[in-house]
Amino acid sequence: MKRFFEIVKYFVKTYPLSLIVVALVVYASLLRIPQDAVPKVPGLDKVVHVGMYLVLSGMLWAEFLRVFNKKKTPLWHAWVGACLCPGLFGGFMELMQGWCTELRNASWLDFAANVLGVVLASLAGFGAYRYLSRKKRNS
Repeated sequence: MKRFFEIVKYFVKTYPLSLIVVALVVYASLLRIPQDAVPKVPGLDKVVHVGMYLVLSGMLWAEFLRVFNKKKTPLWHAWVGACLCPGLFGGFMELMQGWCTELRNASWLDFAANVLGVVLASLAGFGAYRYLSRKKRNS
């Protein structure tokens, strides 16, 4: 049990902003929103999904890069933690919308929008990683 709390402490200290974003995404995904309260703008829902997961994955990449600058953290940590996990989390949250809410349903297109946000953030995050790696090597 002590090891569990050490792991939790590590993640809270290392990824505090990402954990806040995760909590906000969970809240926004399971929030009870009446259909008449949502603007009737075509595609707005998908843009919101892309944005939420772009911010989530982007924050994970940013916090990984902050840690990477302090110590030699392997790149696969970022691919798993900032790309794979948010993508799987997006699918899980879509399932939760279908199972746990009355006014919302799970959607493959919403899941695709979630993954697109993760991919866009990961492209930017990997670009930043390459830039910082080169800068670190040259100094």
